[in-house]
Amino acid sequence: MFTDKQLFAAPLAGITDKPFRRLIRSFSPKSPILTEMISCHSLVEGHKNCLRNFDRYEDEGLIGAQIFGASPTLMAESAKILQDLGAKWIDINMGCPVPKVATKAGAGAFLMQDHKLACKIMGQVVKAVNIPVSIKTRLGWDEKSKNWQDLVKIAVDCGISFVTLHGRTRAQLYNGPAQMPEKPDLPIPIIANGDIKTSSDIEKVQNLGYDGAMIGRALFGKPWLIGCLLGSCKEPDNIGELVLKHLNYAIEYYGEKTAVPMFRKHAAWYSAGLPNSAGFRIKVNQINNANDLKMAICEFWGCELD
Repeated sequence: MFTDKQLFAAPLAGITDKPFRRLIRSFSPKSPILTEMISCHSLVEGHKNCLRNFDRYEDEGLIGAQIFGASPTLMAESAKILQDLGAKWIDINMGCPVPKVATKAGAGAFLMQDHKLACKIMGQVVKAVNIPVSIKTRLGWDEKSKNWQDLVKIAVDCGISFVTLHGRTRAQLYNGPAQMPEKPDLPIPIIANGDIKTSSDIEKVQNLGYDGAMIGRALFGKPWLIGCLLGSCKEPDNIGELVLKHLNYAIEYYGEKTAVPMFRKHAAWYSAGLPNSAGFRIKVNQINNANDLKMAICEFWGCELD
């Protein structure tokens, strides 16, 4: 089994914000955690409507900040900003498959097709900071272009510290099972990502030679999962109390008006598989204020408001 420094929490857009990271950290004190991906343009330009642009990381332990973009200069500038804000390492997104990133913006997974640009970005980011820099990528753009090993070799030459590999191509999006190839003999650590949910999944990628594992969508509604996989905690006895804590963190961070509708998806994930969860989700999706949402959570899980 990997150690706590080898089990990562993945960057999940709209999920691994500061409130959710607080919960993951409470169960996994030493595990590396990545932020949501951060636009280099938005960060450098200081867009005020994006709260993550103003996060500080000094109190978040081993936290990496993931950036995306197509401008080597802006990517380097954003890396310096995040280093100053307390990030412990910088991760460059080279795997996001969504069209607005991978095609429209020429970033994310697009960089698997443009290795010259990828090299420029990696080189400038590494030179801009004095903390480690990693990349997160996929097997390739599609089945005909599984060129991830070529990209890793370029990354090595650019001074990248480690790589996370998602076991799908860009064309697959998140469809079908992830397929992790056997890890080749490469001079930097490779972290496996994709459909890793259980101890047996971790054992499988460890046996394939990978140096660590990154947990992604399995964290939905289960911020304790990494801690449980490490054997350092158990699933909470009363999940409702944890859900309330998460909601309070979200309200503190975003304000009630934004937090309540944003939290509906979390409430649905926490309740998944439990009796009467379908009715609970329908009810929650009609709630627009914090007190009613807290009451619904308490009613569903049988907990009490403070």
